[in-house]
Amino acid sequence: MVGRYLARQRHQRWLIALMALATLISLSVDIATGPGAYPLFDVMKALVMPSEVSRVLEVVVWEIRLPVALMAIVVGASLAVAGAEMQTLLNNPLADPFTLGISSAASFGAALAIVLGFGVLPVAGTLLLTGNAFVLAMLASLMIWALSRLRGVSVQTMVLMGIAIMFFFNALLGMLQYVASAESLQQLVFWSLGSLNKASWEKVGLATLALVITLPIFFRAQWRLTALRLGDIQAKAMGIDVGRLRLRMLLCCALLSATAVAFVGTIGFVGLVGPHIARLLVGEDQRVFLPMSALTGALMLSLTSILSKTLIPGILLPIGILTALIGLPFFVSLILRSRKEIWR
Repeated sequence: MVGRYLARQRHQRWLIALMALATLISLSVDIATGPGAYPLFDVMKALVMPSEVSRVLEVVVWEIRLPVALMAIVVGASLAVAGAEMQTLLNNPLADPFTLGISSAASFGAALAIVLGFGVLPVAGTLLLTGNAFVLAMLASLMIWALSRLRGVSVQTMVLMGIAIMFFFNALLGMLQYVASAESLQQLVFWSLGSLNKASWEKVGLATLALVITLPIFFRAQWRLTALRLGDIQAKAMGIDVGRLRLRMLLCCALLSATAVAFVGTIGFVGLVGPHIARLLVGEDQRVFLPMSALTGALMLSLTSILSKTLIPGILLPIGILTALIGLPFFVSLILRSRKEIWR
């Protein structure tokens, strides 16, 4: 029994290492891919020895391609981690920031800044979008958490509440689109499709900071999160404050979702599909499930970034459209597979 457990642990570590290697390879290919047909050797040389290449290639690699490629990695990891923990907290395979309305709330907050220039927090510049998105995402998370505190409310009811929140904020977003000026509408539509094009070192740094802040919190609660998969009653019997745990973890998920939405727009299904792939590979143990989810989401969005630049030569496709097209069949299969649990 002990030998089987140790063998399983080694197998899981190898899978994580292989996923990390695949993510690193995808990152390199993403940096090397773009409108300018630069040889791979020259691009790698620009990364390692920028002074040895032309100034144009140095700017293309360091100021354009590298921030975009890193943003894909960070945002993919953030969305997948948020989705993994929401599925754990709500014990539902369909839970993720997109389907539960947190991304929609963050989108509405960002749209307030784009269309009306309104700030929920007294901040300006790039942080206006991020601040609005964070406050609205946190509001949606608090609404879901408050519902969970009511007596007799099941996890399925919380999921349905999240879907209602998604439609509510999508309706408000539609109202803003209706009253927006032509310039604001064009910016809002482009942003709502999801794009990595406006990535910068500042945005990469802020998105990474959100991930660095939340990951230690998730890791410190890993055994409690694993126990929560057994059900609320069993978790409470182990001495876990389920309500407090859900609140803290939902706020962390809100931070990750809001940061991602504010910087790259609405990108769906990464937070849904990534955790399920990780779960199939390493199981539910948070010690391996959490890092595998982060790597899977990072790899997914990095590959989608490459696909957006190469699918139609000369055209850069919005990344949110591609993730929706790729994730929709998986989403439908999940609904068909879990329909009995949802309506039970």
